Amino acid sequence: MAQWTREIIHTSYVAMGRPEIEAFLAKCFDDVLVACDGPLEPARQAGERLVRVHFTNPVVVHRTLNHLAAELPRYRDLDPAGLIDVLGAIGSGFAGALREQTLGEQEIIKQSVLDARDAAEEALRASEARSRAVFTSSALGIAIVTLDGIVDEINPSMARIFRLSEESLVGRTIFDLADTAWVGELAAANADLVRGEVDRYQLEIRFTEKHGSHIWTQLSASLVRDARDDPDYLVMLFEDITDRHMLQEQFRRQAVHDPLTGLPNRTQLQTSMERALEPTHTGRRVGLCFFDLDGFKAVNDSLGHPVGDQLLRAVAQRLQALTAEFGALAARMGGDEFVVLVPDTDGAAGLVAQVEKMLAEVTRPARIGAHELAASASVGVVERPVAGTDAEALLRDADITLYRAKQDGRAQWVLFDAALNAEARDRFKLSAALPAALDQGELFVEYEPVRRLDDGSLFAAAASIRWDHPEFGELGEESFRDLAEETGLITRLGGWALEQVCRHASQWTERFGARGPLAAVGLSHRHCRDPELVNDVQRVLRETGLPPESLALGMPEAALFDHQGDAVDTVEIFAEMGIKLIVSQFGDDYTRLARLRGLPLHGVRIDGPHLAGFADPDGPDPLDEYLLSAAAGAAKLMDLPVVAGGVDDELQAQRLGALGVRCAIGAFAGERVSALELHELIADPEGR
Repeated sequence: MAQWTREIIHTSYVAMGRPEIEAFLAKCFDDVLVACDGPLEPARQAGERLVRVHFTNPVVVHRTLNHLAAELPRYRDLDPAGLIDVLGAIGSGFAGALREQTLGEQEIIKQSVLDARDAAEEALRASEARSRAVFTSSALGIAIVTLDGIVDEINPSMARIFRLSEESLVGRTIFDLADTAWVGELAAANADLVRGEVDRYQLEIRFTEKHGSHIWTQLSASLVRDARDDPDYLVMLFEDITDRHMLQEQFRRQAVHDPLTGLPNRTQLQTSMERALEPTHTGRRVGLCFFDLDGFKAVNDSLGHPVGDQLLRAVAQRLQALTAEFGALAARMGGDEFVVLVPDTDGAAGLVAQVEKMLAEVTRPARIGAHELAASASVGVVERPVAGTDAEALLRDADITLYRAKQDGRAQWVLFDAALNAEARDRFKLSAALPAALDQGELFVEYEPVRRLDDGSLFAAAASIRWDHPEFGELGEESFRDLAEETGLITRLGGWALEQVCRHASQWTERFGARGPLAAVGLSHRHCRDPELVNDVQRVLRETGLPPESLALGMPEAALFDHQGDAVDTVEIFAEMGIKLIVSQFGDDYTRLARLRGLPLHGVRIDGPHLAGFADPDGPDPLDEYLLSAAAGAAKLMDLPVVAGGVDDELQAQRLGALGVRCAIGAFAGERVSALELHELIADPEGR
């Protein structure tokens, strides 16, 4: 509010002291804030008060509305439409009060004109001189007009407003001072006035001068009657409102256009989508293309945001030029996302052809300063009948289809597929619900027995996170672990699982001692990189009382090394604590196998579809057998026991054991059990 006060005081010319102005503007600002929360009347009254204290300088009004548009969102949570309503109410109150003031002036001037005419007739020279002074010095354009619309006399302001000479104005009709689109309304209002049906009217009209500039005027016309009360002539007052009208247009444009690219924004897109979805004719179709620039963050990070902004503007200009050719609308959703709305498509094939043209144009290299940048983009494409769809569903499906395009490798378009999009929507639901599931106790831990192949004894219990989802039922870890990794929730999820497992393990260790199995917890790559991981593990062990040597942590091969290829400090720290480290995803990258030598590891785990073939009575695929044999052989050379996942039967276990596998997880080792059932399994080691 203080900035608003300074802006107005700086440009104001009224004879008020600064404290009085600040108090007055503070009251106005408070009323505007009230209007943001409910009825708009306080905002309209604030606009009226500006006129009453003569704050009518155009610069004051311009800066006031500009500043309010920028500052109000800091005080109130307003969408663009709400902000426009409040600013519109201020402008409405201001314009209404100014109109009333103008009408008051009109009455004074009208009377002055009448007095001047009467004075001439009655030889009242002094009165005529005063009236003539008002007529000639008024800032309003004044025209004396005959009943048939011919301009008979004007004051100097008329020539200034319309940028025409007095000679070219006198003798022409008032209809020549309005563009064609406004003549009909002006003629109708003027006819009512001439017939005496009304005594005055007021219109906003536009006039285009010879150079193409638009002049907006507010016309106030009054009928003057003669001594017999018959219509005699017209007095017309023209107020130049061009600046005010342009300011209103600027606000309207800012509300529906993106300030960086000049493209329509979300608000304008929503309005256009509603029009495109009107069933104006049978079989009408619509298309929506959701563009996302690939790797745009790298441009901002490496070359700076100014270069990134120029690239966005270049992409926007190309999309706008292309979409204009086939009657489509390009809009910016925010960031590096653009949407193209195509009304009245002729089918998916035609829309895809247009998308390929747009992709080719977007990816064409752009010269920005000293850089030549070639942007790539992924596109989600939806094309369907208008009947049965709505704007929200159209935009949602295009967004999900774009997500699929990103997953499939980027720099391509993907067409909407109902089944695949339903699957993606379910993934989004899970992703959105996972944080609340952690808070509300919907997650729990169960255990997969890990048994030695030589004697069948229980070696360890591998933790498996489960989700009792209210809509999808019980879900395994494979259903949501990747989502947690993508959203960054994996660290919190992994920390929660670690705490649960250590709490359970401390109970079976306390009860069974050395007979208790290792508690095995798998860590994700992202969780392994968490700088607080060591502190969290130490805290959990301390709080639960679990001995470190009773805990086994599974770490992916890639997480054991930093970007320079050196082993991360976490490995040594955990080993010194006594925690047993198991390499998960072992053998995924043979280039890292040699680097595992010398690390304080306790074993490796292998998983994957190639293990299933070992259950085949005819034997595994030779390539699968070779790969597994190579991985098991490498582990044996490093003296690391091998644990195999997905071992389902005796035959598979025997074949894997022959290759050097020491322990198994899967149906052969025992079904997944709860923490309580695991206690019973430890107590009865022969039970399966």
